[in-house]
Amino acid sequence: MSLRPDVLLAILGMAIATYVLRAGGYALLRAFRPGPFVQAMLHHMPGCIFVAFVAPPLLQGGVPHLLAGAVTVGAMLALRSYLLAIAAGVGALWALALAA
Repeated sequence: MSLRPDVLLAILGMAIATYVLRAGGYALLRAFRPGPFVQAMLHHMPGCIFVAFVAPPLLQGGVPHLLAGAVTVGAMLALRSYLLAIAAGVGALWALALAA
């Protein structure tokens, strides 16, 4: 295996761009206080991103995936813990897969 210079430059370029964007965002938010709307949007962003990743496979998986998704939502409403809700959903999907 050899190290190609173009691949190394691409990796380094992506690493630098990632660092600059993250550090720039932190510096920008430290220098300027966002308004209430932006703060509320940033507060709800992790949940929106999670739903965007989970919804397509959930809808393509059929009835077992939808039932496991319902268990996950119910666990989240009851327990208020992302970790426990995800564990409940995964456990429900495993149980449904074993029952099938």
